[in-house]
Amino acid sequence: MTPAAEPDYEHERLAAMQGARRVVGVDEVGRGPLCGPVTAAAVWLDPAALPAGLADSKRLSAQARERVFAAIMASADVGIGHATPAEIDAINILQATYLAMQRAIAALRVPPDHLLIDGNRLPPALQCPAQAVVKGDGRVLSIAAASIIAKVTRDAIMAELALRYPGYGWEVNAGYPTKRHKNAIADLGITPEHRRSFAPIRKILCP
Repeated sequence: MTPAAEPDYEHERLAAMQGARRVVGVDEVGRGPLCGPVTAAAVWLDPAALPAGLADSKRLSAQARERVFAAIMASADVGIGHATPAEIDAINILQATYLAMQRAIAALRVPPDHLLIDGNRLPPALQCPAQAVVKGDGRVLSIAAASIIAKVTRDAIMAELALRYPGYGWEVNAGYPTKRHKNAIADLGITPEHRRSFAPIRKILCP
């Protein structure tokens, strides 16, 4: 089996050759969970100080993610944005994902002039040119960095929420619909952090 290729800096380099000076990668995490926010990150990597160990966050251990997260925060311009469960329920998960991305981009210290966004669709109303990159977290270095920032940030939020709402296992499952999480919902009920528009929660509330 051929090992997966590592993300590289080629997309950023090509954008720079076309005149872009601030190329930013964007990714999100948390579209699938039954609770908690959807979290996005936007990352500009300094080409003179690229952190070691960058890879798709899903391919890294928790310990490796934490280590690379610290290196990114120390050397890059990072913006983080969230959309709450209430916002997800109000506007749907796709639009809430776009909202989190827009907030992450707006949180950068310096505005970007070119965006590389994971996926096959772009958020509306972007303020600069943008390119959607399918499976970008495994192909594009700045998107990989954004995936790590978003993942570590959201996992920390879910671990903190697990202390407030014990029993659901959010410190382990991050709110995804694992067997333990679904059993806890049946035993303990719905929390304010659950997404009421998601089918498993909606079926409980509106049998």
